[in-house]
Amino acid sequence: MNEAIVSVGSNIEPEKNVVRAQEKLATTQTFVKASQFYRTKPIGFTEQDDFLNGAYLLRTEDSLESLEKKLKQIEIELGRVKTENKNGPRCIDLDVVVWNRQIIDSDFYDRDFLQKTVLELMPDLRFELLSYKQSMRKQSA
Repeated sequence: MNEAIVSVGSNIEPEKNVVRAQEKLATTQTFVKASQFYRTKPIGFTEQDDFLNGAYLLRTEDSLESLEKKLKQIEIELGRVKTENKNGPRCIDLDVVVWNRQIIDSDFYDRDFLQKTVLELMPDLRFELLSYKQSMRKQSA
């Protein structure tokens, strides 16, 4: 069985949509628990409402690719419409951040709320905090 931490964000009817996302996930995955949720300021495009952000810990028989497809389907079912503005308002945003104890989303390193919620769900997760120069060297190696 695979283990995943899925980040959750919404700034359109957020209280309703994070619960609806959790309910939909629980129909196809083993839902373990949710982190606390935090109000955060928008990043990039600031002319919008604050976000409600948190994370869910899941266990799944799905592959990573299959789980990601299911997350995108849930986003569509809840009414998400992708626009050119990748930092624009959204009813729900679901992304796998940790897969089998490996951080797979680089946003983890840039967003304090993401680190906080992931580490709440998996406090013994080991990771490197790289400086910008270190990460550039690692990418070019």
